Amino acid sequence: MPSPHQLQIVLVEPEIPPNTGAIARLCAATHTVLHLVEPLGFKLDDKALKRAGMDYWQQVTWRTWPNWEALRTAYPVARYHFMTTKTTCSYTEAQFGPGDFLVFGRETKGLPESLLRQNEAACLTIPMLNPEVRSLNLATAVAIVLFEALRQVGRPEMGA
Repeated sequence: MPSPHQLQIVLVEPEIPPNTGAIARLCAATHTVLHLVEPLGFKLDDKALKRAGMDYWQQVTWRTWPNWEALRTAYPVARYHFMTTKTTCSYTEAQFGPGDFLVFGRETKGLPESLLRQNEAACLTIPMLNPEVRSLNLATAVAIVLFEALRQVGRPEMGA
C-alpha cells in the first residue's frame, strides 16, 4: 500500500539478518520503503532474516541496490539524512519531509567515511547520555529516527 509520507529507510551494507528483519517489520508497520545497499552480510533467504521479519516481508515495499551510487542515481534530487556517531547534530534538530531518505550504515562500522565527508551537512546522530555507550542497535536507531520523521511529516496517528 503506498503511503502519503513516502519516507525511505536505506541500510548500507547491513550485516546482521535479525536487525534487517526487524527493520523490515518496522517498515511494514509504517508503510515505509526499505532500500538495501549491497553487499549484504547475509542472503535474503536466510532463516534468521525471515524469522526476524516473521511473515511481514510480503507487506514491505523494498528493493536491493548493487551499490550506493546506483541508489543515488535513481533518486538524484531526494533529500538524504545520514545517521552517524561521528557528528554532534542531533536527529531532533533535523527537519524531515515527505520523501526523505534516512540512511544507516553497517552494524560494525557505520557508514563509509567517504560518504560522511561528502554529506557532512546532512549527518545526524542520536545523542548518547552515557559516554561509555558508543551507539545503539541498528534496528533501535532506525525506529527512533523514523518515528520522529513520521511525527514531523504529519502522520495523524503519530501525534503530529
